[in-house]
Amino acid sequence: MDQASTLRQMVGKTEPGTATQIITLTSGKGGVGKSTISVNLGLALAAAGKKVLLFDADLGLANINVLLGVVPKFNLYHVIKGHKELEDIIIHTPEGLDIIAGASGYSMLANLSDKERASLVDAFESLTGYDIMLIDTGAGVSSNVVGFTLPADKVIVVTTPEPTAITDAYGIIKSIVLVAPDKQIKLLVNRASSSLEGKKVAERVINISNQFLNVRVDSLGFIFDDDSVPKSIRRQKPFYLLFPNSKASSCLDIITSRILEQELPKRSESGIGSFFRKIFAPSI
Repeated sequence: MDQASTLRQMVGKTEPGTATQIITLTSGKGGVGKSTISVNLGLALAAAGKKVLLFDADLGLANINVLLGVVPKFNLYHVIKGHKELEDIIIHTPEGLDIIAGASGYSMLANLSDKERASLVDAFESLTGYDIMLIDTGAGVSSNVVGFTLPADKVIVVTTPEPTAITDAYGIIKSIVLVAPDKQIKLLVNRASSSLEGKKVAERVINISNQFLNVRVDSLGFIFDDDSVPKSIRRQKPFYLLFPNSKASSCLDIITSRILEQELPKRSESGIGSFFRKIFAPSI
């Protein structure tokens, strides 16, 4: 089954004539801090007054709940099997960020029965009131990962200054562009030792993407290499909450403002619902 055909028609409208923005965060390799950024970006967007839903779409190593220090009782498996409603598995944080926790074995979503697909689509279409949905994918260029990027309004590719991370960031950009050449791709450089390094890494990826793929990649900014980040991970509390005045939090505020300055045009179709229908239920 083509996952990119099932994930786009599942997220409710915020108000008549508007739809939820879908922003997917991905990376070419693991260990670049993508999930940490996803959680903290969600909190920053919520702090800016947006209603945000964060979906952990890592098929094998779901860890959003770990970063938040919460233990989910249920996941999408229970929704698919009809044991729970989607609203029952959403984790509501005091800061206004809602979470759909991931679960190992997510690959089962590619082999749902027609009844299970229809049920899942209906569940997501019932969600309403979200301004933004963040999708935290797994790392790499597998079809599972790329599938979650294709129906998104924006894709944020996370990299670090490490040569292997830069190479793999180019790899995931290439994989996306091969099937969606017009996709809006943003680059975020994590763990930059200085603003100069952050800019140089971004310029390198942007230039090679333009030269060899003939695609425009925009720089979303960078996040400083900051001791507050690993400290917050060990304490299982996001750095945006634990260290609001840290360099990393300041960088995230700038990135958040850039995302919110780029409002998408109004659409007639339901954002989240449309997204998930294209990923999970192309035949519905």
